[in-house]
Amino acid sequence: MNIVFYCQHVLGLGHYMRSLAIVRALAPHRVVFVTGGPDVPAGLGPHVVHERLPVLSMDEEFSQMLAQGDPEAVKSERRERLLAILERERPDAFVVELYPFGRRAFEFELVPALQAIREGAFGRPRVLCSLRDILVEKADPGKYQARVLKRLEEFFDGLLVHSDPALFPLEETFPRAREITIPVEYTGFVVERPTPGARERVRAELGLTIGDTLIVASAGGGKVGSELLFSAVAAYPLLTLFPEPRLEVFSGPFLDETVYKRLGADACPHSGIRVSRFAGNFPDLLAGADVSLSLAGYNTTMNVLAAGVPALVWPFAQNREQSMRALRLQSMGALGVLGQADLEPARLARLVEALARGGRPEGGCPVRLDGAERAARLILHGQRRL
Repeated sequence: MNIVFYCQHVLGLGHYMRSLAIVRALAPHRVVFVTGGPDVPAGLGPHVVHERLPVLSMDEEFSQMLAQGDPEAVKSERRERLLAILERERPDAFVVELYPFGRRAFEFELVPALQAIREGAFGRPRVLCSLRDILVEKADPGKYQARVLKRLEEFFDGLLVHSDPALFPLEETFPRAREITIPVEYTGFVVERPTPGARERVRAELGLTIGDTLIVASAGGGKVGSELLFSAVAAYPLLTLFPEPRLEVFSGPFLDETVYKRLGADACPHSGIRVSRFAGNFPDLLAGADVSLSLAGYNTTMNVLAAGVPALVWPFAQNREQSMRALRLQSMGALGVLGQADLEPARLARLVEALARGGRPEGGCPVRLDGAERAARLILHGQRRL
């Protein structure tokens, strides 16, 4: 089977990494992974062909599209490239991440492609929307929901919701969900799980023994969240854990270079701190850790649950998504939520100490984490809408 999977990430890593987990789960089937955001240093797999469109991204306020060169020229090139990919591949399935629930700014390339598919220009591929658990709030909800319903009816054969309905049913953030006329399938949460034996292997590679404490602090893609990392570094010398803990800090590949160097300089006096941009084996590192400090994005939160590591998360305040997820999971006892006041170094040190001394939680994960595998099965074996 031949699949084209379109993903446009504009600020962080979440949309990309969730899509990549599904793309990997589709092996050994051939997948053309079409992306159009900043480069991400993550391996794809031998069954994947990566087609990178000219880069477009958004500023931190989601108010301005950023491009290298003339934005209109970039848009025109991207539109033609996407059509050419679909013409070349004539796929069995075309999966579009988030749209039409988001990425309206990219209709300049998506609507022509979807219209051409409906007109039979590339054979008869099934068209599926790949959607995360929580939608961000909109200025005009009524107009937005009507537009989404119209686009789903016009262009899509099915909707894959990467959530556990026991935790976040779609109608909680899309009240007109029951009016969707195409098939809707919940996949469970999509996550890359730690590899077997990861905890013992990671700790051995880092030279850690049974009594040592490993703390992992991360900020997703890095465009936002560095305040948490600076706080973690400042809290480190205030920790009273013995022996001296190891702190692995991951800034994200998109953190400004000047800020990254300043973070490294703050960490330099402490031999137990290492600052890196990205970890290709991040799920394994979390499995080896005793405490995780992070933002509360979809991917990192699910990585935390899959690894079973005690965690504190700091929700990104720009929209409701991260706070909703974090507070719901906190109510289930799955993690703790940090407020702005908790970033004061002494306060953060006490919270980390308490979490580390409490040990790793026992019992299973409270939500379904098999979303990548189930999504892959639905993409491969689902029926096209007639």
